[in-house]
Order: sequence, then C-alpha cells, then structure tokens
Amino acid sequence: MPISFKARAAYRADDMSDHKFLSPKAREKIMMAHLPSPNEIPTVAVTKSQSQRRSRLGVRRFLKSQLYVFVFAILHGLFSLYIRIRQAFHVVSYQISSVLYYHHGTPEYIRRDVVGLGRKPNHLSAILKAEENQRPKADLDRLIEETAELAAWCASAAIPALSIYEKTGILKKHMPRVYEAVMQKFAFYFAGQHPSLSLTSPHKDACSSPAFAGNKHGQLKLHLISAQDGRESIVDLTRTLAEMSQRGKISPRDISIELVDAELSEGIMPEPDLLILFSPNVELSGYPPWQIRLTEIFCLQDNEGFGYQVFLKALRKFSRAQMRQGK
Repeated sequence: MPISFKARAAYRADDMSDHKFLSPKAREKIMMAHLPSPNEIPTVAVTKSQSQRRSRLGVRRFLKSQLYVFVFAILHGLFSLYIRIRQAFHVVSYQISSVLYYHHGTPEYIRRDVVGLGRKPNHLSAILKAEENQRPKADLDRLIEETAELAAWCASAAIPALSIYEKTGILKKHMPRVYEAVMQKFAFYFAGQHPSLSLTSPHKDACSSPAFAGNKHGQLKLHLISAQDGRESIVDLTRTLAEMSQRGKISPRDISIELVDAELSEGIMPEPDLLILFSPNVELSGYPPWQIRLTEIFCLQDNEGFGYQVFLKALRKFSRAQMRQGK
C-alpha cells in the first residue's frame, strides 16, 4: 500500500536528524503499517507431480532420444532399401536395353532406331569425364575411344554437329590422335565411303578430311571444348569489350546481348540443342554456361557408364520435348 504523506514527512525528518526524531518503535510501526500482509505474498509451492517430473527428467530425455534414434534408423533403412532396389532395377533395365538396341557397329541399325523420331538435334553435345583412379594413358585412350564412338553414332543418325566437353582439356591437346581415331571408327562403321570429318577446337588449328562430291553420308563437324572455354572466355570477352569502349573503338550502346552471343558463338561454339551426360546426376563440371541457356539436358538415373542406350534414350526424349523457351 502507498505511504501516507504524514508518515513520509516523519520518516524524512527522522532521517535528517540522524534518527533522533523518532524512536525505534515508532519507525517500526511506520514500516509495519505499510508492508503487505502475509496472505498477499505469493508463495511458490512445489507440488508432488512437479517434484516427480523433475526427478524423472533425465530418464525421459534418454527415452525420447532413443525413440528419435529408432525412428531415424527405421526411416534410413527403408530409404536405403528403396535406393538399392531402384538401382538394381535400373541396372537390369539398362543392361536389357543395351542388348536389345545394340548397334553392332552398323549404321543401318542406328538409322532404324532414329527413323521414327519426329525431331533430331542439329547440334549434339556430350560431357566426358576423366577418371582420377586410372592411369593417364589408359584414361586418355578411353576418352578418345568414347569420342570416336559418339562421332560414329552421330554420323549414322545424320546429326551434323557434335561437341565434346572434357574439363581438363586433354582431348584438345591430342587433336591429331582424336582425328585418327574418329576416321578409323568411320572406316569400321561405314566400310567403304564414309562421312567427311571436320575437327575443330577454340584457338586450335582445325583438322579436316576432304569432302567428296556426292557423298551420301555428308559431313560431321566435331568440336572439342574444355573448362577454359567457359567462364574464362566470358571474362576475356567482357574485358576486351570494355577496353574497346574506353579507347573509343566501339560505342557502349553497341554492346548488347546479341553482340555477346555472336562473339561467343563464333569464338567458342554455337549453342547445342541437346546435352548428354553419361552420369546419374546433372553435373556440368564447368561446362560453358552461355552455351546452354536453352539446351535440353539429359542424364539417366543411376547410370554410371558410357553406352549407346543413353544416346538413344536422349534422342527419344528430345524428340518428345516441348520447346517453350520461357513461355
């Protein structure tokens, strides 16, 4: 309850006189008159249930944590079982597809597989990866062999352009070997007259075979790129355009998306219609980002190997894809 004016004045007078104005009993009476009654003081009572809950808190926490571990183990086991069954199913189905649709090194079989497709890509691209746990020479031979196989498949399916992306650029360093391997693969597939080949790479000399008049197999343009041709090329082009603008050789108004696209398409490569990954996940590994703005990307779930069935499934899915282009 609030202290009255009279009691406050008496207490202050007693304080100013060094507690000689009021007697101890008078001061005690003033204080007792303004203290709350014992019934008004809230008490914190510890009930029996609270004491029991506090005593059992450690046990309940342990049981709760064990329940969480048990539920997690059940869910983890079910998900692992699902992943194993899915992987086994896909491995078996891919093996069956590889047997049923094997090309046997015959272009006629490949043409038969793609003849019913409503649309085929004019420019197909693929990502090949180097294996870290293999010997460099054996890994290079594998990459060259896979490049030659893809080139033969594209030539048989009448796809005029193929680009191979290998992150480290080892294929670009061995362009003569790649050229010889592709020509040997053409000779194996087509026996007599085979398609002509044009092998190119950014900032490298091209290797081309002579184009014969009346060649019914046409020509295949094979392009090799690496991670160096990706973001670094965009940075170099940006730096070049900025320097030209500062020197007055080009107006800032002339720098547009169309100009950048034309320069990158001419300096690196035009945008592919279809990108194939021979891996279970979409992992671009530094693929040139500008060149895949509208590209259809394909990979087979749980697939770990290079094979003709991946190539064929990619073409079939591409033929059914709807190109909305942001609409």
